[in-house]
Amino acid sequence: MSGSEPRIARVVWQRMSMRRHRLPPVVLVAALLAALVGACSGTTGSPVTSSSAPATAASTSTSTSLAPLTEALTCDPLDEAACLLPWPNDAFTVPDASTSTGRRLAIAADSTPANTAGVHIDPSDQDRADGFSPGSAVLALVPGLDVAATGIAPSTDVGASLAPDAPVVLLDTTSGQRLPYWGELDAQAPAGKQLLMVHPAVSLPEGHHIDIALRHLKDSSGASIAPSTGFAAAVGGTPEPPERAGNFRVIFTALAAAGISVDSLYLAWDFTVASSASLSGRALHIRSDAYASLGDGAPAFTVTSQTDNGNVRTIDGTYSVPNFLTGTGAPGSRFQLGSDGMPQRNATTPDYIAPFHCLVPLAGAHTEPTIVYGHGLLGSRGEVDALSFAAQASLAGACATDEIGMSSGDLPNLAAILGDLSHFPEQADRMQQGLLNQQFLGRLLNSPKGFTTSAAFQAADGTPLLDVGHTVFVGNSQGGILGGAASALSSEWSRVVLGVPGIDYSLLLPRSADWPEFQAVFDKAYTAPIDRQIALQLIQLLWDRGENDGYAQHLTAHPYDGITAKQVLLIEAFGDHQVSNVSTEVLARTIGAAVVQPALAPGRSNDATPFWGITAFDAGTPVTAALVMWDYGTPPPPAVNLAPTEPEYGRDPHGAGSREPKVLQQALTFLLTGQVTDVCAGAPCTSTVLSAGG
Repeated sequence: MSGSEPRIARVVWQRMSMRRHRLPPVVLVAALLAALVGACSGTTGSPVTSSSAPATAASTSTSTSLAPLTEALTCDPLDEAACLLPWPNDAFTVPDASTSTGRRLAIAADSTPANTAGVHIDPSDQDRADGFSPGSAVLALVPGLDVAATGIAPSTDVGASLAPDAPVVLLDTTSGQRLPYWGELDAQAPAGKQLLMVHPAVSLPEGHHIDIALRHLKDSSGASIAPSTGFAAAVGGTPEPPERAGNFRVIFTALAAAGISVDSLYLAWDFTVASSASLSGRALHIRSDAYASLGDGAPAFTVTSQTDNGNVRTIDGTYSVPNFLTGTGAPGSRFQLGSDGMPQRNATTPDYIAPFHCLVPLAGAHTEPTIVYGHGLLGSRGEVDALSFAAQASLAGACATDEIGMSSGDLPNLAAILGDLSHFPEQADRMQQGLLNQQFLGRLLNSPKGFTTSAAFQAADGTPLLDVGHTVFVGNSQGGILGGAASALSSEWSRVVLGVPGIDYSLLLPRSADWPEFQAVFDKAYTAPIDRQIALQLIQLLWDRGENDGYAQHLTAHPYDGITAKQVLLIEAFGDHQVSNVSTEVLARTIGAAVVQPALAPGRSNDATPFWGITAFDAGTPVTAALVMWDYGTPPPPAVNLAPTEPEYGRDPHGAGSREPKVLQQALTFLLTGQVTDVCAGAPCTSTVLSAGG
């Protein structure tokens, strides 16, 4: 990929795998920059999962006493590099008895990063949350820190994070357990501006309280790094502000009980993870409201065109979904919130008119499933055409709608958002409306009052071409990152295949070969490396509402009320350039997926323990969630937050599954039967499609 010729990848897994679609680079960059100018001017180890039930208000009530500040700080004197460091931090919250955690974010408007126009990121919507993201990266600037000399667990040795003497400790004081992670310096920042970034290796449990300890930190000479003045004062009992002293006493007591002495500390602080109600409450509210009015019926729909080609009928049209966005729900719209903080229906434009694009087999017994499909990065419903082979073979039908908020129609507005992240709620709110739209598409497929009432979805003799109620979900790349959220919310399907999926956009974007296209615009607006990392964490608080990070803990266990847990198959590509393996494996740990073994040939991975914390798949037990790794010969990815590039890191395997028939066989079999078949004859799943020129 040439730096002088930037492109943006819109990816979709063809044939239930992945295929790239790219926008014209000149058109894309011109549009982004033009909009920006306008915006600126105006072997597995011990299993580690989130399998414990998410905390209720009762189980987290102690956390309200762990941060006794009655007023949030504007800046934390513990880390003077930026106001919002260290992050995440209960110093930026206030008590709130109305929330599930007893806390509420209160980030000051003038403490957030500002763009080159001097506009600070508006934290108003973030401040509605009752805690921080379950995917939060722990951020702190430690002058002179040498990660290797200190012995901080890298991404290639997550297990080391739980060693008794580990220099970074994430202590879950709600459960009493230490949490796994990996740490790194920001490889995209210059020396002196490299934040220490500590990434949870499994999503942080919802509603839990976390103490963070950094101890025995060393520079490149092996010398110990002295604590900051602010933290030294806290250890001495005279923190700023003085009323914070009680908070530190509680933190130090909890750490001491875990074997961490105060005199070993470089820095320590605490934070609260957002509750389920905070993360998914809006999406569940609009879902409940919309389904209540739908009853046992189906959404209104209109067929606008149909075309037969061989054994496939392609059908296009629109359908109505209750509209919770302002105006028509177009890009740039937002939720209108009621006094309860929940989205309200749009009284003026009550229906969101969503498009659909369906592929239906004309022949066969009409007992095959119909796939609700989640498309690739900034793509559209048309990408479901990649599944036409399945319809031609009478293996499955498929329907899709645009994943609004992150569809091709959102691209012009995305530029303005990248230039001023105060507008990020526009993206997050449309994403949640998009999740509802997918549910209603599923209802149209499942209901006898839905699509099958139309002649377009009937054979010549009037019999339905669809098997009503036999709906499954496939999401690939972006569709895999959003697909867990859509599925956790859904009562319309129970089996889910997520191809090259991930979790936590703030984690995966800097590691993605797709990010530089966006980064060219983002970096023009936010020029300081530290600000960029803080900005990504701030928008992750909203991104959680539309992607796997906010829903994964309810996907395969602890489902939301009235919704059943799902069976899930994750398909990963070793060395993926676009969705990083670390992100896929955080998702796998979070949903309790078991990895099919042998997963990789010996020596292929640079990890000390490949798939640490992910149990081995047992074909003799019922499938809840499984992970299959496919190796196309690509080298292992960078161990830090850098994107793999060609040719240094080989050819990108992200779309290679489109040429591997065994991937298709494995995915289809799972969708039809719920079973994970061994298509690789007891060996690691490998393919030569890339080396063969595919």
